[in-house]
Amino acid sequence: MQKEENKFACSSVLEGMVSIRALLEAGRSGISDRKITRILYTAQHAKKNPREIAFLGHEAERQGFILTEADEETLLSMTVGNTHGGIIAVATERTVPVLTEDAPLDTGSFYVMIEGIEDPYNFGYALRSLYALGVSGILLPERNWLSAAGVVARASAGASELFSYFTSSAEDAVHIFKRRGFRIVCADVDTEQTLEDTPLPYPILLVVGGEKRGISRAVLNEADTVVRISYGRPFDAALSAASATTILAYEIAKQNRK
Repeated sequence: MQKEENKFACSSVLEGMVSIRALLEAGRSGISDRKITRILYTAQHAKKNPREIAFLGHEAERQGFILTEADEETLLSMTVGNTHGGIIAVATERTVPVLTEDAPLDTGSFYVMIEGIEDPYNFGYALRSLYALGVSGILLPERNWLSAAGVVARASAGASELFSYFTSSAEDAVHIFKRRGFRIVCADVDTEQTLEDTPLPYPILLVVGGEKRGISRAVLNEADTVVRISYGRPFDAALSAASATTILAYEIAKQNRK
């Protein structure tokens, strides 16, 4: 029970080789300033993956982290569940800059601001889809699930470490992106404009609210386009924020595919 209660606080432990490779790639590309301090692996993992351990040994010498063998009990004490696959990385925190007027933005693509996702696993699932769909970056409120980096990295198959991020209020993000030439697109149930029937050319800032609080009226009033997702049958419940985000982003990416 104690481990379950503390699972979101264990933010500096990334589990599994997929997350570790993403972390190494993010560091090499300069996307993230998160650094690995040590990698622990079991003897069984090393026996099955000798080339992988050799690769990590080279990276350890180059980047200055510790690579060491540990027993299964040690890894279990540092992780949530047992899906680490016999290898984990302990890393530093990541710096997420505040969005400013002169922030480096890719005006040939789209960004997504996610608010109100109540669970770090769902946040990670959303990031996995957004990365696969070509989203350039993520806008986050000041309080966000990047503090649970290990959980989010596992849920996103490492994609969370490969994104560029900014923190901002939704109102400030909308104003800055508008001044930079982006179309502001929001999703809301109280509109007749359907997602599939709306032209959505790049550049776009997509704002998605949580299923409980939704998007503020101030942001909706500033939106260039407000769309709703059409259901296949009568259904009064809202989609989860992660599901809605994926559907919206897929339609935007599809329309802009060259």
